[in-house]
Amino acid sequence: MTRIVLLEGDITDQEVDAIVNAANSELVLGTGVAGAISERGGPTIAAECASKGPIEVGQAAVTGAGELSARFVIHAAGMPAGGRASEESVRGALQHAFQAADEAGCGTIACPAIGAGVGGLSVQTCAEISLDEARRYCRKMGQLEEIRFVLFGEPSFRIFEMVNDAAKVEAQMQKLRERRDQ
Repeated sequence: MTRIVLLEGDITDQEVDAIVNAANSELVLGTGVAGAISERGGPTIAAECASKGPIEVGQAAVTGAGELSARFVIHAAGMPAGGRASEESVRGALQHAFQAADEAGCGTIACPAIGAGVGGLSVQTCAEISLDEARRYCRKMGQLEEIRFVLFGEPSFRIFEMVNDAAKVEAQMQKLRERRDQ
């Protein structure tokens, strides 16, 4: 059974099988999460990105992780270069990132808030999409043992936490309604 975990911190510090990069479709490592991955992981990641890009928005590509603790970086293209993320593009990027993790034999994955920040989505919308896709993956029973959302800063963490708690309450309420209707 896959666990969904929320953490506040630096995604590049995570000791997981794969780190997800909030990428653009050109796979150019710019600022934000991509910049941190490039800086901490070294130049081999950007070189691999150059050989694999561009990709379609909503798709994902896998590279090595350079000097990071992870084995892989999964570049999930939530937006076009210089453009904005959409709910659909973030959903697709996460679905393809989870699929790529399965194909690479990963057990643990760390994801950022894809589409928030430079992508232009609110953190709330990003959290709703991200947690919904993680729960959908859990229902499909893929290989991942843990999906870890690593949020930069307490405000983002608290919003993800609030969205996650609301989904848990809704699930409990649904169970109660089902019992009542039996």
